[in-house]
Amino acid sequence: MKTLYRVLLCTLITVVSYGQEKKEIKKDTTKQKTTKLNQVIVTGNLKTDPVLTIVSNKYEEKIVQPKNVADLFNNINGFSVIKRGNYAIDPSFRGAQYEQLNIQYDGGTKAMHACPNRMDPITTHIIPEEIAKIEIIKGPYTVRYGATFGGVINMVTQNPDYEDHGLHGKVSGGYESNGNSLVNLVQLQYIQNKFDIVANAGYRDFGNYEDGNGTEIPSSFRSTDYGIKIGYNLTEDQRIQAHWRQSFGRDVLHAALPMDTEYDNSSIISLDYKLDNIGKVAKSLTAKAYYSYVDHLMTNTNRPSFRMMEAASAVDATTIGGKIELNWKPTEKLNLFSGIDAMHIARDGGRTRLVKIMNGNPLPMAMTFNDKVWQDSYITDLGVFTEAKYNLSSKAILTAGLRYDNVTSDIQDPEEDFATMYDLEKRTEHNISGTVSIKKRVSDKFTLEAAYGRGVRSANMIERFINHFTVGQDPYEYIGNPNLKAEVNNQFEIGFKGREPLKNGFNSFKYETSFYYSFFENYIVGVVDETLTRKFNPMAQPRNPKVFRNLDEAYKTGFETMAQIDFLDHYYFKTEFSYVYAKNKDLAESLPLTPPFTTRFSLGLDKKKYWANIQYNLVSKQDNISRSFGETETDGYQTLDIRLGLKPIKNITIGVAVINVLDEAYNNHLNFSFTNQADFGRTPITEPGRNFSAFLQYKF
Repeated sequence: MKTLYRVLLCTLITVVSYGQEKKEIKKDTTKQKTTKLNQVIVTGNLKTDPVLTIVSNKYEEKIVQPKNVADLFNNINGFSVIKRGNYAIDPSFRGAQYEQLNIQYDGGTKAMHACPNRMDPITTHIIPEEIAKIEIIKGPYTVRYGATFGGVINMVTQNPDYEDHGLHGKVSGGYESNGNSLVNLVQLQYIQNKFDIVANAGYRDFGNYEDGNGTEIPSSFRSTDYGIKIGYNLTEDQRIQAHWRQSFGRDVLHAALPMDTEYDNSSIISLDYKLDNIGKVAKSLTAKAYYSYVDHLMTNTNRPSFRMMEAASAVDATTIGGKIELNWKPTEKLNLFSGIDAMHIARDGGRTRLVKIMNGNPLPMAMTFNDKVWQDSYITDLGVFTEAKYNLSSKAILTAGLRYDNVTSDIQDPEEDFATMYDLEKRTEHNISGTVSIKKRVSDKFTLEAAYGRGVRSANMIERFINHFTVGQDPYEYIGNPNLKAEVNNQFEIGFKGREPLKNGFNSFKYETSFYYSFFENYIVGVVDETLTRKFNPMAQPRNPKVFRNLDEAYKTGFETMAQIDFLDHYYFKTEFSYVYAKNKDLAESLPLTPPFTTRFSLGLDKKKYWANIQYNLVSKQDNISRSFGETETDGYQTLDIRLGLKPIKNITIGVAVINVLDEAYNNHLNFSFTNQADFGRTPITEPGRNFSAFLQYKF
């Protein structure tokens, strides 16, 4: 680690020196065209884009200072985040989360978590400042990007300007007052006709924050990240690109989990290839392959339970995948995308417990126990798909897609009690999913979209193979079920968006709305099994564990709405609403982790040299809850955020913000509860109080 810090320091000195001494580089007039890889899903092309999408961008321009990538979702309409601390944060969209969302980088790269408590979700393995934009497909309305249940989230990393030859880069740093937190990033890029190289390195050091009541929340962490991306243009119509990144999390405190992270090391490598302009019928061929490995150690060294029992859990996860897709046009009006993809997830690792006190009595000699966490399990998904886009007219596109997934799962080193519960044999599932949608540009000012999607998701590894571990929001032990049926989401949606020009100082009125309804088949939840008892600490409550089961009847409905008025050329006022209602008919309650009704009002100005906005957030009380999941009613709250940005001179950008200006004490409904903490009961973790931040970036 010390070596890495030296490299960072040397790189920073080199960058600053170069920025002071660099000479004018003449533009090369003989530049070769660079073929664009399929890292972007939404391009703005009516004939190729998926239906019902959101694109959230300008992260680099409108500087903010997120803890990790999941924080970028906070201001996207329809999104919430699930927090277990300041590091382990998962996005939630319309009440769908975890593997119900198809989360990926750059059009397909994935890195699955190693920890069963999700201390290390996919959003922790990349530098937030590296994200250029986030693309969302709102439901299972495409079959091209892997098995999709509740929607696709594609986090697109920054690509250089391939026309800007030579050596360039940027240096940035930031500070947050609440927690005395620091963040910095160095990026260098070198672009030539045939090849390009982009390298970056970042360091983040966040302290414990205080909530609105002045209570210090255990939430500190450190992380060091670096990456390198190398592209080579084989011809004007062929490009190959390799991307390597590593992330090292250290000393991560998780307020709402039973342990803390000692280290979390991840390595991700991906290889992309594209051949364009093949012929009259076959248009392009794309290929992607990726590999990720996560090595994770968690302990209870700084927790109250350490006095009675020392626990350490070392786990790892390997994800391997890839995709080959052919774009072909048999007729002028018909555009087809056909291909195959694969994803293999393997996890292993165990927990060592040194028990010093048993049943309230100190032991003369501590006893050691070894527990199998993942039981050496794997899941392999092989998919075949075809998606067709047919031009009904110059302004209307009909899309239809069909997908087949062959899902194989196995457990290779089961605990004896788990093997007794089930007939453990390799299992193969056959899943069929599909979609049909229409997008019509009624006029240049109005677009109408309607879609149906059948998304199918086989059970994840926690739901299949976890064995008496507390992995939920509640204190229950959970037991997996390898015989679960695949979840099915039948989702219907209609949406429209438009823009109307205005007069008398008002420039335009923009609006966008989506209404959706989903009914689920075989929805997977944990249900208390009174025939079983706790395995670990058997005298503790609750005595009976939960076992993952399929529900017969569940549904979800809701909407998102946005309206914006642009006035006086550079000013705007925007309001956004999002609402989700979910029902578990089998248990006569809501589905778990359903967000409350959320409203945002934003007033801002946007000029080339400076920008500013004030955002007022209103979150309603949530009393439609899942009591079986351990949820409690959550009060509504209101917060105010102010953000300012300035470019005082060329290549310098300054950003300042005050988040939670009113110092509100509150917790989000999706936050997990304090667990195994000395000074806290089992109540939801509270959010940060007033927080001042500053960010500085220099480009050269």
